[in-house]
Amino acid sequence: MNILCIAIDDEPLAVKKIAGYIGKVPFLELVAECRSAAEAMTIMDSTDVQLLFIDINMPDISGMEFVKSLANKPYIVFTTAYSEYALEGFQVEAVDYLLKPITFTNFLKAANKVKNLIELTANNQKESVKTTANHLFVKSDYKLIRIELSDIKYIESQHEYIKIHLSNSTPVLTQLSLKSIEEQLPSDRFMRVHRSFIVNLAKISVIERNRIVFDGKVYIPVSEQYKKIFQAFVDRNFV
Repeated sequence: MNILCIAIDDEPLAVKKIAGYIGKVPFLELVAECRSAAEAMTIMDSTDVQLLFIDINMPDISGMEFVKSLANKPYIVFTTAYSEYALEGFQVEAVDYLLKPITFTNFLKAANKVKNLIELTANNQKESVKTTANHLFVKSDYKLIRIELSDIKYIESQHEYIKIHLSNSTPVLTQLSLKSIEEQLPSDRFMRVHRSFIVNLAKISVIERNRIVFDGKVYIPVSEQYKKIFQAFVDRNFV
């Protein structure tokens, strides 16, 4: 299991140090070193980042404000020289709060916390979704709901939940990650095209400017991370 991470700090030496620590941990994979929240957001729009190591005091928008603005939060580890933000950090559900100067021992403890949470969540979610050749069974509002795979148009990530959009009924909201349901769906029928979307390939009829269009009003972007595999699908099926 590789956990995709970004190191965010406006201080060059600080971000290099965190990036170096990430490189020493076998289950962490550095996606980018960012000097601002805006730079990180650009990368997160196209990559399924699972973990942010982020400083709090930064220009333009602080790390705390940035985390609060995220609709779909990855796991958060704050890295800062100021202890007074600790309570606020845990109020936004940060996994850990590392005070500078950060030792590798403390960094590794934080990384292991994230790893354990991801593994625990994955194990729990395996029990919450089951698939057969033609159906998907999910828990929603204390009920077990059977969904025809052919009825799914697309699946949207909404923080700790996903919304399954259907052709013939209202969407179904369930507490799962997009990754966990992606692993249960047949890859020849469903494709991840963005960090927040999976689409039913059989339902695609309109593609406009690198976006999939459903019902003439829902535009689903195809991010850079998935563009190559999606283009291969288009080349095979759209003449």
